[in-house]
Amino acid sequence: MGLTKVTTKLTNMAHADRSFEAIFLVDTGATDSMAPAEDLEKIGIPREGKMSYELADGSVKEYYFGLARIEFMGDVTAGRIIFGEQGIEPILGVTALESVGILIDPASQTLKRLPAISLK
Repeated sequence: MGLTKVTTKLTNMAHADRSFEAIFLVDTGATDSMAPAEDLEKIGIPREGKMSYELADGSVKEYYFGLARIEFMGDVTAGRIIFGEQGIEPILGVTALESVGILIDPASQTLKRLPAISLK
């Protein structure tokens, strides 16, 4: 199975002129999105809290998170962004994808837009 990546822009919601853009790995196994802490700090994203997250290897680690405007594929949403370690590859989690009606097609490893977002 290949990897799916998408250009994503994070913006400080209180200061729209402060943003960070990078290629994010799409990870449908991750609920929240993650970016290197130093990049989030540069654009002034405040730490809103701390949560425990289960990692791919089964271990549990606490991370700080903040809130940001998230833009990708011509869509805009807002959500929780985890302050990751220096040098980590940014991750776009499933919450951001689903909030704008985008799914990953497991066969083609491409992102597909739903015709409508379910409210039922």
